Amino acid sequence: MPRYILALDQGTTSSRSILFDHDARIVSVAQQEFRQILPATGQVEHDPEDLWGSQISTAEGALGKVALEEVAAIGITNQRETTIVWDKRTGKPIHNAIVWQSRVSSSICDRLRSEGVEDTIRQKTGLVVDAYFSASKIIHLLETVSGARQAAEDGHLLFGTVDCYLVWRLTGGKRHVTDVSNASRTMMLNIETLEWDDELLAAYKIPRSMLPEIVDCSGQFAETDPAVLGRVIPISGMAGDQQAASFGQTCFDQGMVKNTYGTGAFALMNIGDKPVLSKNNLLTTVGWRIGDQVSYALEGSIFVAGAVVQWLRDGLGIIEASSEVEPLAETVADNGGVYFVPAFVGLGAPYWDPHARGTIIGLSRGTTGGHIARAALESMAFQTRDMIEAMQRDAGVPLQVLQVDGGASVNNALMQFQTDLLGTRVRRPKISETTALGAAFLAGLAVGFWESQEELRGLWRLDREFEPTADPHKMDQMYTRWQEAVTRSRAWERAGE
Repeated sequence: MPRYILALDQGTTSSRSILFDHDARIVSVAQQEFRQILPATGQVEHDPEDLWGSQISTAEGALGKVALEEVAAIGITNQRETTIVWDKRTGKPIHNAIVWQSRVSSSICDRLRSEGVEDTIRQKTGLVVDAYFSASKIIHLLETVSGARQAAEDGHLLFGTVDCYLVWRLTGGKRHVTDVSNASRTMMLNIETLEWDDELLAAYKIPRSMLPEIVDCSGQFAETDPAVLGRVIPISGMAGDQQAASFGQTCFDQGMVKNTYGTGAFALMNIGDKPVLSKNNLLTTVGWRIGDQVSYALEGSIFVAGAVVQWLRDGLGIIEASSEVEPLAETVADNGGVYFVPAFVGLGAPYWDPHARGTIIGLSRGTTGGHIARAALESMAFQTRDMIEAMQRDAGVPLQVLQVDGGASVNNALMQFQTDLLGTRVRRPKISETTALGAAFLAGLAVGFWESQEELRGLWRLDREFEPTADPHKMDQMYTRWQEAVTRSRAWERAGE
């Protein structure tokens, strides 16, 4: 009998492969970082071969200690919105992948607004017009890569987010599919019909022939080419990383909220089986679809969370390894009046300001690296409160508990600061890799490895619950200062033109 599910977790800075057993315990894990390509300020790219090579290498590493016959299925989760366009005749990408963080298509978004399609996009997709999403990135590639427009119109080019590209490669080019959660992040999916929207495609001048087939998040929609991993394995689970994390956190009920602290940070609230547009600058997105069951979510998106620690390491050079940030932050009792707005690529929810830029404010002669490290960590919690407050206004009810996961959630000091800042409980599961776990859950449900969502609930295990202990008045004062710092960061790029 199959004993394991393999989860492929293709992230923004690294690829991971994790093997889970029937009790949702990690059996093996392999991880590999890859290059970040930064052509200009606010632009981020990846080489698609780096994405594929690192992912397949980690898959082989995770599978190294088990027999392939023991693997029931593969689930895939991925950095969302990142855009790859390739020639289906050769399989070769026409350009580097344009990463979700990249602002290279901001001018295209300005143009779409000037053409008067912003409200239509908002109503049909649940998204704001922003360079974050895939459609503007496709337009950019079609307009700037020599010969791309003609090749697309001749039916030779394919578009995919990273999930789609991985399936294409895993199946030897036999399947060009994306799941509905990733499709909902492209600015091309109608969230009512859950199909590509022809009116929007016409407005964008994107040929429908480029787009993949849309499939459920859980279902037997593909299988690996035996030449890739050594045997045929069903690919039966697929979801964008934040939706997968929500599923891994078993946020199956309306009103449940999770926040993932990764390269960026993303809070999702399950809003049930009908899409509701936010009145507070959040996104409406598809959580998952399994058969005739659809769950929608409100989402707040932070572009830079854990990535600020990488910048302290690689850009500022005040730490040599990411693990050093917490001890450095603990060398000071507080932030010393320093606030760090890490708007390196603009600000996401609820501001949606592509022209904001990173700001460190409140520096004095007494400021140390410890203060900057502490302010960097605190920025994750402040940005999370920005999102949660918007969510509470939309929902009309206070948040009772926040489920957390992702790399930075293991930082106890940060999680305590987060619960103090929100004034609500924060719950962290034993498995912080809930993104990969969600992909595994979706894949396992499709092949009968797990029988039901109720069974999955029983596999969620608490690691630690944090409760507020700080003075709420002091926390509110700090948050007010944070908002003042954000104001100073906004529209900076435009101001300097």
